[in-house]
Amino acid sequence: MEAFWISLAVIFVAELGDKSQLMAMTFATRFKPWPVLAGITIATTVVHLLSVAVGELVGKALPTTAISIVAGVAFLGFALWTLRGDELTKEEEDKARRTTRNVLIAVTVAFFLSELGDKTMLATITLATQHGWVGTWIGSTVGMVAADALAIVVGRMLGKHLPEKAIRYGAAAAFAVFGIVLLVDAIL
Repeated sequence: MEAFWISLAVIFVAELGDKSQLMAMTFATRFKPWPVLAGITIATTVVHLLSVAVGELVGKALPTTAISIVAGVAFLGFALWTLRGDELTKEEEDKARRTTRNVLIAVTVAFFLSELGDKTMLATITLATQHGWVGTWIGSTVGMVAADALAIVVGRMLGKHLPEKAIRYGAAAAFAVFGIVLLVDAIL
């Protein structure tokens, strides 16, 4: 259960202000929320399963202290990445607006491709090196889907009036705290 809750919290925070959350809002302004959320869930489930598989292999191959140090540094890097912010490219925004075929397939493919190499994928890999893969997989998937569901709801209610800067700073601070805790644990 610890892996589930840690992964849920970390990935939820990581997803705040992320490119895929912006995609969720864009899709939600054009389509009904349920097919958008279903596509996000399918893509996230697959990407995070791949992530925990990689994390599990790395976790078995490296010593615990080394993993903690790398994870701490990675989370500090995620904090900086989050501060930098994420934006949809013009092409990604146009694609999300143009899609009129099967919404479920379009959203699933768009989210799958956008998550490959994204900070939430890397954070899931990092978490899986230290926690059980099943709890990490389920927790990270639930965390990301919850954050994107929140984006859909808030995006539909508030449109473009989201306090993006405050969300970005809060998420970056949370990543920094996780990174510092991991480094302190590894050193002590």
